[in-house]
Amino acid sequence: MQLEDLRLLAEQLLAGELSVGEFTDRLSHRPIADVGVAQLDLDRARRCGFPEVVFGQGKSVDALATIFESLLANGVSVLSTRISAEQARELLPRFEGAVYNPLGRTFRIPLDEVPSTDRGHIGIITAGTSDLPVAEEARETANWMGVRVTMIQDVGVAGPHRLPARLPELQAVDAIVVIAGMEGALPSVVGGYVDCPVIAVPTSVGYGANLGGLAALLSMLNSCAANVTVVNIDAGFKGAYVAGLIASKAAQGARSRW
Repeated sequence: MQLEDLRLLAEQLLAGELSVGEFTDRLSHRPIADVGVAQLDLDRARRCGFPEVVFGQGKSVDALATIFESLLANGVSVLSTRISAEQARELLPRFEGAVYNPLGRTFRIPLDEVPSTDRGHIGIITAGTSDLPVAEEARETANWMGVRVTMIQDVGVAGPHRLPARLPELQAVDAIVVIAGMEGALPSVVGGYVDCPVIAVPTSVGYGANLGGLAALLSMLNSCAANVTVVNIDAGFKGAYVAGLIASKAAQGARSRW
C-alpha cells in the first residue's frame, strides 16, 4: 500500500467515514493488478520492502509496455532485467525518463520522487572486466532501490595486490556483492578482509572446465569465509537485491537509534 493511500484511509477513519473493522480490512487487502498478460503484485513493497521487478526475457514489447504502464499508474518505479537491445529500442520512445543499460540489460523508469532517507551503502566488486555485465545489472538494481554504491572493478586473485589497495573504500559499507567467474575465488578473499556480509555471484565467464559458471558456483559454495553466501550464476540482480535489503535494514536500524 502506498503512503498516500494509507494517509487517506487514516483520514477516513478519523472522520468516522470508516469503521475500525473496515479500516483493518483495507489495510490487510492484497492488491493485484490484472493486466491480462500478468498479475502484478502491488503489495510487495509493503510486505517485502521493495516493489515487484519485471523479468524481461521472453516477453513481448507490448506485454512489457502494458506491465510498465500499470506499475507507473500505481506509483511504482519500474525495474526490468534481461531486456535486449531490440526490446529497449521500441520501449524507450514510449516512456519518458526511461534509462536503458545495454551492458547490464536493465530498463529503469524512475518516478519523480527521490528517496528522502538513507537506504544504506553497498559495495560491488568484480574479479575481471568480463564480469562487468553482471555487475552493471547489480548496480542498476541498487540504484533502483535507492541504495548507495561503491563500485570496484578488476581486482581478481590473479593480481592479489590490487584488492588491499582498494579496501579503505569499503570500510563503511553494509554489504558487498562480489562477482567472479573462472575459479570464483575472490569472494573468499574479500570475506577474509571485511566485517559485513559478502554476497557471492558466480559468472559464466571462463574456459571449458568452468562449465558455464558451475565451477565458480561450487567454489563459492565451499568458501571457508564464514560471512560469504552465494546466489545463482550471473544473478547480479539477486546479489544486489539481497545486499540492498541488508543495507536498507542497517540504515533503518541506525535511524531508529538516533
